[in-house]
Amino acid sequence: MEIKVGFEISYAAINPTPMVIMLSIHPSRFADIVGTETIVTQPNVPIGFYRDGFGNVCGRLVAPAGGITFYGNALVRDSGLPDAMVPTAEQVPIEQLPDEMLQYLMPSRYCETDKLTDIAWSLFGNTPPGFARVKAITDFVHNHVTFGYQHAHHMKSAHDVYQEGAGVCRDFAHLALTFCRCMNIPARYCTGYLGDIGVPRDPAPMDFSGWFQAYLSGQWHTFDARHNHPRIGRILMGTGRDAADVALTTSFGRMDLVKFVVVTDEVVPA
Repeated sequence: MEIKVGFEISYAAINPTPMVIMLSIHPSRFADIVGTETIVTQPNVPIGFYRDGFGNVCGRLVAPAGGITFYGNALVRDSGLPDAMVPTAEQVPIEQLPDEMLQYLMPSRYCETDKLTDIAWSLFGNTPPGFARVKAITDFVHNHVTFGYQHAHHMKSAHDVYQEGAGVCRDFAHLALTFCRCMNIPARYCTGYLGDIGVPRDPAPMDFSGWFQAYLSGQWHTFDARHNHPRIGRILMGTGRDAADVALTTSFGRMDLVKFVVVTDEVVPA
């Protein structure tokens, strides 16, 4: 199958403002892009692209006074298969983990393992290690947290989500991946496109989505505590320790968001 993805994002600015953007499809999906992914701006300004420490594609630019609009478009091939579930995936002992995986066991900006470790072990200490443990964590978070855009707050941490029991997709991911880290399972935050493919269409405006991956049996496995159901057409854009590492845009000065449109549609053959 093929999926058309894209966005139109506008900001107003009084002064010229340096920015970093992370709006590109992740390199792990480059081979699936049909033709070329395009990201352009209005007014047209040069963008210098680079890879950050997590392997994500980032761009540097200076938005002019008055503001800027970003337009992105891509056509992506997809297997059409739902997220792979591998019940036999095993937890890797800490002493056998690759060095680069250790950072995904540590606390980070939104994931306070120190505040949640005792709670995690009380909840999941008797679950079988490996896939079953991550699934138990995902199920718990899905049932414990109520989804609602009115619960969104950019300062909300995993511990806040556990206490409040409400949030948006990034909050579900933060709490679940923090519990994984507390249980000695490396886990990282993911962001990307997730359209309503194979499920009833959500009447809310399309947005980018947040989920998480757990490191089991030597590779990353996808889990989604908000939806808690294997989904079709998930297109990764960025990964990091938490949402702070995968901000779609970072401005070094005052900017106001004035338009935000995301498109993720299956292309139906004529």
